[in-house]
Amino acid sequence: MSDLGTTEAQASRVAGAEEEGDAGRIRRLSGLSRGIGQAAFVLPVLAAALWAVEAQHYVGVLIFNEQFLAAMLGLGLAATFLNVKARTAEPGDRVPVHDWILAAGALVVTGYVVVNFRTLVHELSSLEPLRIGLGVLAVALIAEATRRLIGWTLVVVALFFILYARFGDLMPGVFAVPPSSWERIAVYVYLDTNSILGTPLNVAANTIATFILFGAILKAVKGDTFITDLAMLGMGRFRGGPAKVSVGASTLFGTVSGSAVSNVAIVGPISIPMMEKAGYPRQHAAAIEAVASTGGQIMPPVMGITAFLMADFLSIPYSTVVLAALLPAILYYVAVFVQVDLEAAARGLKGVPREALPRWAPTLRRLHLLLVPLAVLIWTIMFAYWSPGRAGLAAAGTALVMGLITPSARPGLRVLWNAVVSTGQTVANILVLTAIAGVVIGAIQLSGLGFSMSSILLALAGDEVILILVMTGLVCVILGMALPTAVIYTMLAVLVAPALVQLGVDRLAAHMFIFYMGMLSMITPPVCFATFTAASIARAPFWPTAIAGMRYGIAAYLLPFVFPWSPGLLMQGGPVQVALAFGTACIGVAAIAAGLVGFLFRPLGLVPRALFIALGLAAMLSPFVGTATLIANVVGLAGLALMTAGTWIAARRDGPAPATTTTVTGRTT
Repeated sequence: MSDLGTTEAQASRVAGAEEEGDAGRIRRLSGLSRGIGQAAFVLPVLAAALWAVEAQHYVGVLIFNEQFLAAMLGLGLAATFLNVKARTAEPGDRVPVHDWILAAGALVVTGYVVVNFRTLVHELSSLEPLRIGLGVLAVALIAEATRRLIGWTLVVVALFFILYARFGDLMPGVFAVPPSSWERIAVYVYLDTNSILGTPLNVAANTIATFILFGAILKAVKGDTFITDLAMLGMGRFRGGPAKVSVGASTLFGTVSGSAVSNVAIVGPISIPMMEKAGYPRQHAAAIEAVASTGGQIMPPVMGITAFLMADFLSIPYSTVVLAALLPAILYYVAVFVQVDLEAAARGLKGVPREALPRWAPTLRRLHLLLVPLAVLIWTIMFAYWSPGRAGLAAAGTALVMGLITPSARPGLRVLWNAVVSTGQTVANILVLTAIAGVVIGAIQLSGLGFSMSSILLALAGDEVILILVMTGLVCVILGMALPTAVIYTMLAVLVAPALVQLGVDRLAAHMFIFYMGMLSMITPPVCFATFTAASIARAPFWPTAIAGMRYGIAAYLLPFVFPWSPGLLMQGGPVQVALAFGTACIGVAAIAAGLVGFLFRPLGLVPRALFIALGLAAMLSPFVGTATLIANVVGLAGLALMTAGTWIAARRDGPAPATTTTVTGRTT
């Protein structure tokens, strides 16, 4: 591929820019401190790998899961204090004494659980002074580590719920709950398996660590460049080809990443410059990449930590979540792809010249780098019923073997070491964030708010499912401006999902609704990390990029509201029901895309655009749920057929209209 050197140079510059940005937060140590800091990142990865293969059984040691979780949390906290600065202004070339003390304190509070858990499990109600003190220290250490990683927002949320548990009796009306003592709060949050040692940390330690390692190993053996080249070959030559390459590459990488920001950082340096060169404005190129990459959180088989949390909350196999998420994920990308295609048609954009495309033969010779590890992952999860953590480790090992037997992709020892260190850095971050989420959940459970919130929402919304969905969606979007997707899902799965279920919404549909709405934090301003990253790569203005991203990601905003009335989209029902639900939904999202872009065969006026959007929404409803949805589905499909035919006839009669005006920015192109 002729542009390969250029894109690699761009990727290097972006990587360098990321390192410069991290320099304000991550220490750049040397000597013994560097070795200890990197070891602190590697140890939780090694521990997760050993736990995934059940190494403790082979040496005859009985270790409770909670002991493992406490050990992982201690390692994650210690790694954070050793490698992340307390203030960006402080020197980053050494570890201050106070951070050595904090790291040691983290190992002490978690080590107490590791050593004494067999006794603690029988005495969780005991309020010994030592446990109270260690509980307070544990919460303080987790809060400080969280502040260093993502700021004060989540710390303030945790503090609010702790205060709510303590002074809940002072709240007005239905929000009043019986108060708990400070001592009880400290011990409960510290030791109870519904709090710090609960579901979020369990999923992070048991599952996510090995999946992150899989993604890092895949990148180390150049699987990311294979994905981009394959997408270029498949779609690069068509109109708007570079944007379609972005969508295709992000979809492929999303199958093994599950991280929106990682997708942007890996695919963006290649796809965004290509889109700009093809004629897309910078903000649209960045928006397309951000939205396409965000879909990685919902694209099976690796869907990020939230999907594993959902499986745990619902007590269902992860494979069931994967199947339920498959069709909505495809619809998400159909919506983005159709918008990209129509945008290219409206602007008169062409594809990538044939001479700039990679060659088929060299690309296909690297097919095994992705295909074999992905096949191992799918087989071990879906058919062999391995635990997700063990399956992720098997996929990582397979990716490494594929790289070692491929001369052009064989990684050096330094590359592999850096892959493990980067995995440890991500794992440490996730361990800290899931621990603070556990603090929030523990305070909610102790206060009883989790049980009363459903009654409160039902009182406010009455029996109107759509009203409580809208309320929940607004809460998700608001929280998403400051909190990670996994934290939003964890909180609302406890607070809101029971109310939806009480109103008759299927449990899986209720949790999938929360999952999707919470995911919008990646592309919803003012705080949207995927958009931030893409705009930085493109050097595009933030707000135009964010607004364009919301439009391209419209499927993520609309699809969740269809789940309760279209169970076929979640693979619930017979083959005919599933096929019809998916087929009509595809037609619906394509129509909505045409209405948003303002082009279908020819430019569309405001009234046709509004009709396409309204009829598209109606067509997305399943015809099997009830009379109302059946009528809406039929009217939507019939109306779209008539409008599409009329638009096509008008375009044939008048001839192709010149693409002189962009319907999004309002600027002449």
